[in-house]
Amino acid sequence: MPENLRVTIERGPNTPGAQSVFDVPAQDNQTVLDVVSWVQQNVDPTLSYRFACRVGMCGSCAMMVNGTPRWTCRTHISKVSAGGEVVIGPLRNLLVIKDLAVDMDPFFDKWVAAEGVHHAGLTREDPIAPVDEESAARVEANAGIECINCSVCYAACDTVAGNPDYLGPAALQRAWTLLNDAKDEGRNAILDAVSGKGGCHNCHSMGSCTVYCPNELDPMRAIAGLKRETARSFFRKGRS
Repeated sequence: MPENLRVTIERGPNTPGAQSVFDVPAQDNQTVLDVVSWVQQNVDPTLSYRFACRVGMCGSCAMMVNGTPRWTCRTHISKVSAGGEVVIGPLRNLLVIKDLAVDMDPFFDKWVAAEGVHHAGLTREDPIAPVDEESAARVEANAGIECINCSVCYAACDTVAGNPDYLGPAALQRAWTLLNDAKDEGRNAILDAVSGKGGCHNCHSMGSCTVYCPNELDPMRAIAGLKRETARSFFRKGRS
């Protein structure tokens, strides 16, 4: 590693004229988030960005690093700096509020639009329903429950880039999780939501969501499952 890093921060359209290139002291075991924090603490206190846990649990520090969406708290600068240079920018496919902070509302709105909320069928007075942890449906549901809504997959998705109405891989993966959850009573609502405009059939199966997911989840598999189930539902209705 060189003594100093040459760091370019793409600050978005809402900070015109702000400094965007910084010389940052290189350190051992330095993460991209460490670099951004150093700039904010030592050079430009107006630099806006998000972070919370610093240990890969919250996902709020996700940014574009050399054009790739990453958790900056878990990305060591030595692995992404070519010749001591690195480019850091706000997540793609989301509007920039300021500098590296993006508006997450559209991302979460699509989660709701995909019926990615639990549809309860029991009350607190009812006995707890047993769950077969080894059933095929439960295995499918478990495969996606570690999603923390960091929106890395959303930023990686070229379909989202070309189609703002597309629900996106995170919302669709959540829908697939609930569709396979024996405790969820919203099957018909979920299938209707993900088969409409912007639904699962817009996915081109390019797989960027799966490639870049920091938790090694497989949203593309979940979306493929939704395609199968919505097709089955369509043909069943046609025969009835």
